[in-house]
Amino acid sequence: MRISVIGTGYVGLITGICLAELGNNVTCADRDPSKIQRLRHQEVPIYEPGLQPLLIRNAERGNLQFTTDIREAVKRSDLIFIAVGTPSLPSGEADLSHVEEAARDIALGMNEPKIIVTKSTVPVGTNHRIHAIVAGLTSFPFEIAAAPEFLREGSAVQDTLHPDRVVIGVESGTTEAVLRELYRPFTDEIVVTDIRSAEMIKYASNAFLATKISFINEIANICEKVGADVTEVAKGMGLDKRIGPAFLQAGIGYGGSCFPKDTEALIQIAGNENYNFRLLKAVVEVNKEQRFNIVRKLRETLGPLRGRTIAIWGLAFKPNTDDVRESPALEIIKLLLESGAAIRAYDPIATSNFGRLMGTASVTWCVSALDAADQADAVCLLTDWDEFKRIDLTEVRSNMKLPLMIDGRNVFTPRQMRAYGFQYYSIGRPGRSEERTGSRA
Repeated sequence: MRISVIGTGYVGLITGICLAELGNNVTCADRDPSKIQRLRHQEVPIYEPGLQPLLIRNAERGNLQFTTDIREAVKRSDLIFIAVGTPSLPSGEADLSHVEEAARDIALGMNEPKIIVTKSTVPVGTNHRIHAIVAGLTSFPFEIAAAPEFLREGSAVQDTLHPDRVVIGVESGTTEAVLRELYRPFTDEIVVTDIRSAEMIKYASNAFLATKISFINEIANICEKVGADVTEVAKGMGLDKRIGPAFLQAGIGYGGSCFPKDTEALIQIAGNENYNFRLLKAVVEVNKEQRFNIVRKLRETLGPLRGRTIAIWGLAFKPNTDDVRESPALEIIKLLLESGAAIRAYDPIATSNFGRLMGTASVTWCVSALDAADQADAVCLLTDWDEFKRIDLTEVRSNMKLPLMIDGRNVFTPRQMRAYGFQYYSIGRPGRSEERTGSRA
C-alpha cells in the first residue's frame, strides 16, 4: 500500500519502518528538518533495539522515504497515519494541537479519496473532531479510523511485528477491509470496534496496567512492615491465570511517556463527563509517592544526607531505552540535591538525555557504574539494566566509602548482597530486623 505517517517520534517512526518492512511504500513526514536529515542519513534519533537495521534495509530497498513536506506526503498516499505527540497540558488533558495541525495539513494535501488513521493516543471523540476539521477544508471524500498503538519501549519493534492484538475502530466496511489487509501479516487477532471504543481501549489498557503496578507497590510496602517477601507474593499471585505475572514487579513506580500522561488524561476525560474516577486518582497518587521510598531508606540508614555522596545507577524510566520522560530518577535526584547530597550518576544510554532534561550542573555524570560508585556513601539502583545485574559486586564494594545499596528494582537478593558484605535494602522484601528473626531472604 501507499502509506504516509505524519510524525517521526517514537510511535510514528517505528510504525512507518515496520510497515515498510512488510513491503508497503511508506513516506514518513515531520516538520523538524534536522530529524528528517538524520533519518535520510539512516540515523535513528531514538534508542530502540533492532530499529536501525530495519531503517537501513528498507531505505535501501526504496520503500521508505522521509520528508518535511507533509502535504506532498499526503498526495502520494492512499492511507495516512497521524502519529504526532499528544503531551499533557497543565490540567492533565491531552494537548491536541499537533493532531489538529496534522488534520489541516492532510486536508490541504488531499487530491483524491483517502483513509485517515489516528495512531496517536487521543481522548474519546477526537477522531470525529479530526473528521470535522478535514471536511471543513476539502471537498475530496475520505474515511477516518482509529488504530491505537500498544508498544513497549525497549521491545517496540517486536511488539509491532508480533502484536498480541491489533485494535481498529472504523465506520465503514470498506475501511475495515483495507486495514484488515494491512494488518493481517502482523496477526490474525484483529479487534474491530467503533471508533470511540477503539479510542477508549487504549486509555483503559494503560490505566489497568498502571493500576497493577501501583497495587503491587502497595503490597510491597505492607510486606516490608510484616516481614513478607513481595517477590514471592507476586509469584504466587501471578500463577493465577485470572491475574497473570506481567506488571507485578515491585519497585519505584512507573514513568515514561505513556502511563503518567494517559492516566492523567483518562481522569480528565472522566471529569469532563462529571465522573470522579477515584480508583485511578489513587493509582496516580501511589505512584508519585512510591519513588520517595528510596530517599526515606537513605535517611533512615545514613541520617542527614548533607555532605553524603550518592551514586545513582540508571536514569531511563526503564531499561533498553534512552527515554527519561517522567523517569522516577528525576524527582529522586532533585530531592537528594535539595537535601545537600552530592550525586554521581550513570546510565548506559540515557545520560545525555537526562542531563538535557534536568538542566543542572550539580550532578557528576559518570562513565560507568563502577565510576559512579567511587567513594560513594550509597548506591541507589533505579533502572534494572542488565549491565548492573552482571557487575562485579566485590569491585563495587571496594570502591565505595560505605557498602550500602538501595535497590529500587529488586535486581539482587538480600542473601547475595550479604555475601558480598553490603548493607542492603530493596522494595517489599524483609529488612535487617526480619532477617535476624530467621525469615528466608
